[in-house]
Amino acid sequence: MSGGEQKPERYYVGVDVGTGSVRAALVDHSGVLLAFADQPIKKWEPQFNHHEQSSEDIWAACCVVTKKVVQGIDLNQIRGLGFDATCSLVVLDKQFHPLPVNQEGDSHRNVIMWLDHRAVSQVNRINETKHSVLQYVGGVMSVEMQAPKLLWLKENLRETCWDKAGHFFDLPDFLSWKATGVTARSLCSLVCKWTYSAEKGWDDSFWKMIGLEDFVADNYSKIGNQVLPPGASLGNGLTPEAARDLGLLPGIAVAASLIDAHAGGLGVIGADVRGHGLVCEGQPVTSRLAVICGTSSCHMGISKDPIFVPGVWGPYFSAMVPGFWLNEGGQSVTGKLIDHMVQGHAAFPELQVKATARCQSIYAYLNSHLDLIKKAQPVGFLTVDLHVWPDFHGNRSPLADLTLKGMVTGLKLSQDLDDLAILYLATVQAIALGTRFIIEAMEAAGHSISTLFLCGGLSKNPLFVQMHADITGMPVVLSQEVESVLVGAAILGACASGDFASVQHRQLKDSKKYKDK
Repeated sequence: MSGGEQKPERYYVGVDVGTGSVRAALVDHSGVLLAFADQPIKKWEPQFNHHEQSSEDIWAACCVVTKKVVQGIDLNQIRGLGFDATCSLVVLDKQFHPLPVNQEGDSHRNVIMWLDHRAVSQVNRINETKHSVLQYVGGVMSVEMQAPKLLWLKENLRETCWDKAGHFFDLPDFLSWKATGVTARSLCSLVCKWTYSAEKGWDDSFWKMIGLEDFVADNYSKIGNQVLPPGASLGNGLTPEAARDLGLLPGIAVAASLIDAHAGGLGVIGADVRGHGLVCEGQPVTSRLAVICGTSSCHMGISKDPIFVPGVWGPYFSAMVPGFWLNEGGQSVTGKLIDHMVQGHAAFPELQVKATARCQSIYAYLNSHLDLIKKAQPVGFLTVDLHVWPDFHGNRSPLADLTLKGMVTGLKLSQDLDDLAILYLATVQAIALGTRFIIEAMEAAGHSISTLFLCGGLSKNPLFVQMHADITGMPVVLSQEVESVLVGAAILGACASGDFASVQHRQLKDSKKYKDK
């Protein structure tokens, strides 16, 4: 500040709804995270490949974590609120009450999760149309997008769900509606998961061709006919009811939302790297690939002109950074796959006991155990005879083949802790090789990528980061602020408040500090 004048501190709240938990952060004007809270959320798997949640349970968790992070803060200093969430499908009736997305008729379970693969036959039929909108999702629509899920509901739950439905929300848009009463959708959600075009809007012929002409008939009111860019201020801000729920003041600015991976991308891809001697200093932001790695991994690259990459979603205009085209690669399960491999091994109980005795997480213990057994060679060479094909939940990018299965080759009869550690290493390497496969496809299509920016839960695992650096041959940049997704959500709130002119403006970048692996 000049002249010694001291303005009161301004704060922003970011709320991130992940696969298994809701997290919130209080962030200051320069992007420093001051308070953090998390709360688990419920998941149901009534049958194989059916994954469901409850929007009421998710909102209740949002309220718990938001109240925690604003404790002791003058609420008048909180200027904006931003939400991000997984791209799950929320179904409500005309009065905004939950509707069942299951055969059991349990309306409490009204969310089809992003990783749900029930709509396989529907997505196959959609892809057989070869409709022109598919060129913007890498040529092949994913079973994890919303059109096949909507078609599944129409064909399987006509009376209990489809005929009664008044509103189908992407989860991030449900949260902003719950906070403001405004049903406007975020451009991010609709462009990335619903086939909306930032330039042309909805394509009537697509919905008619796949058998969902209902949406055309009612002018898309059920899925969104008011679309706003991420960070735009919604309505009159926080409603009195939502303010009571969240422990905030009515009227606080609430932003149009982002999908969680896109919030992470926003939180890291524009970061200021000056002064750290990094290769990417002075290179355009289009040379960076943001990798948001948690339950799944998303690979976000931006370009000034549209680039069509077979098997990679996009190009999506202004879906993450305004004015840039986004391509989004992805691996359907990464964190979940590592857990699956480790927890299913015969030596897992022994691992738990030893990690607990050392007060370490199981992964910190495994990393140190790998260092013990590596002998004179680099850790990576321990897997010279053991290989994992990681597509246990299909391949999202660049093969775009949901029928693929996983594989392990090179197993021995022994099942001791050394074997578990090496299987864990091989799984991490397989995921990193998948990232390299995606990068090669993006570069073959016209991207020029030189640096990886990692964020999300797996970026806290040094082995995961090192394997990505080794296998891609690229420097990996980590932010000092590890909760980049929450910073991205807070950036939205800061933008909606009017304190920043746009999501690019300073991008809350002052808190960033980087290391090159």
